[in-house]
Amino acid sequence: MLKSKSTTLNRIEQRNKAMIDKLNKTIILIIDDSPNNLEILSETLTSAGFEIAVALDGETALEQIAYDPPTLVLLDVMMPGIDGFETCRRLKANPDTHEIPIIFMTALTDTIDKVKGLNLGAVDYITKPFQQEEVLARVKVHLKLRTLTKTLEEQNTRLVEEVEQRGKAEAALQTLTQELEQRVEERTNQLAQALNNWQQAQAMLVQSEKMSSLGQMLAGVAHEINNPITSIHGNLSCASEYSRDLLKLLQIYAQHYPNPVPEIQDKSQKIDKDFLVKDLPKTFKSMELGIERICQIIKSLRNISRLDAGEMMMVDLHEGLDSTLVLLQHRIKPSGKHLGIQVIKEYGKLPPIECYPGRLSQVFMNILANAIDALEEAEFRKQNSEKMSESNTTPALPTIWIRTRGIDKQRVEIRISDNGPGIPEEIQEKLFQAFFTTKPFGKGTGLGLSISHEIVVDKHGGQLCCVSHPGEGAEFIVELPIG
Repeated sequence: MLKSKSTTLNRIEQRNKAMIDKLNKTIILIIDDSPNNLEILSETLTSAGFEIAVALDGETALEQIAYDPPTLVLLDVMMPGIDGFETCRRLKANPDTHEIPIIFMTALTDTIDKVKGLNLGAVDYITKPFQQEEVLARVKVHLKLRTLTKTLEEQNTRLVEEVEQRGKAEAALQTLTQELEQRVEERTNQLAQALNNWQQAQAMLVQSEKMSSLGQMLAGVAHEINNPITSIHGNLSCASEYSRDLLKLLQIYAQHYPNPVPEIQDKSQKIDKDFLVKDLPKTFKSMELGIERICQIIKSLRNISRLDAGEMMMVDLHEGLDSTLVLLQHRIKPSGKHLGIQVIKEYGKLPPIECYPGRLSQVFMNILANAIDALEEAEFRKQNSEKMSESNTTPALPTIWIRTRGIDKQRVEIRISDNGPGIPEEIQEKLFQAFFTTKPFGKGTGLGLSISHEIVVDKHGGQLCCVSHPGEGAEFIVELPIG
C-alpha cells in the first residue's frame, strides 16, 4: 500500500516538473510559406540553442498557437490565405496571445507597410534576404525584453498584493505607510541595480564589437526599445486620467448612496478604500518618473551607438561653441537666488576644421553642462555655509572660461574650465567610463563624457583629457586635427 502511494506521488511530481519545464522553455514559432526560408531560420535558431516550431500559413499557425503558445513569433507578411497582417491582428485581439512578441519578416521596404505592422502590435521587422547575425541579435533582444517585462509585472503584482494586505487601523496607518515606503525604496534600488548591470553589458558589447554592421544593429535595437516604452509612457497618462475619473465617479456614488448594501461596505473595508484613493495617484506618479528615466537612458544609448548620418565638412568651431551657449542660456543667466554664471570667451584665431559638426556640438554640450552642474552645486553649498556662519562676504561669481588656440598648422585646442569645487584624482580616472556618474540617481546617466571621448578620439582622431585639483576647478582640453 505504501509503495503504491509513493509511486503515485512520484508520477505527480514528474508531471508537475514536465509542466514547469514546458512553461520555462523558449519556443520560437516560424510562420512562412517558403520551405527555403523555414530551413534557413530553423537551422540558424536551432544552432543558437532555441527550440523551433513551424507553420506554413496563418490559419495553421493560429490553431497551433491556441494549444501550444510560443515565446516569440517570426511572421511572414505575404502568405496564402490570411496574410501576416491579419494573423498579427487576430493574435493581438486574443487576450491569451496578445502579449507574445511578433517580428515581421518581409522583403517590403515601404515605410507604410512597416508602420502598419507596428501599429498592429508587432515589435520589430526583419528584412529579406536574412542576415543570420541580425536575426539572432533581434530575437535575443526581444526575448530579453520579454523576460524583463514579465519580471517587472511579477514584481509590480507582488507590490500591489503587499499594499492590499496592509492593516486597517487608522492609529497604525502612519507606521504602515513608512514601512511601505521603505520597502518600495529597497525594491527600486534592486531594479536600478539590475538595470545598471544590463547597461554595463550593453556598453561592453559596444566596446568589443566595432564592425559597422553591429553598430547599425545596436542603433536599431535602441530604436525598437523606444517604441514600446513610448507606448507605455503615452498609455500611462491615459490610465492616470481614467483612474481619476473612476475615483470621481466613486465619490459621486458615495454622495448619492451614503448607505450601500452590506456586501459593498464589507469589500470597501477589506481593500481599505480611503488609503487606495490617496495612494493611487502617487503610484501613477512614481511609474511616470520611472518611465521617463528609462527614456533618458534609451536616448543616451542611441547616441553612443549610432553612426553619424552626415558627412564631414569644414566649419568654424567658434560658431559651434556660440550655438551651444545659446542653448544653455536658461541655465547660465541669473534667476531667483541663482547668481548666474559668467562666461568668458578668449577665442584665438582658428582656421575652419574638417569635422562632424553635430557630434562636436554634442561634446561641447556635455562638457559645458557638467561645468554648470558643478558650479550650481558649489553655489548651493556656499549659500548654506553663509547662512550657518552669518557671513557677509560676497561669494566669487561662478565663471566658465572658453579658450581656443592653434597648436600648430595641423591641430587646434579648445579649453573649457570653471572655478567650481574641482574633481578628486580617484574620480578623474573613471570620468570617461560608460555609466560612471557621481550625480544622484535619476539626474545623470553616466554616458555624456563617455560619448564625448568616443566622438573626439575615435571619430576625429583627437584627444580629450581633464586637468583638475580639488578646490581649484576643472579644465577639459580638446585637441582636434584641422583636416
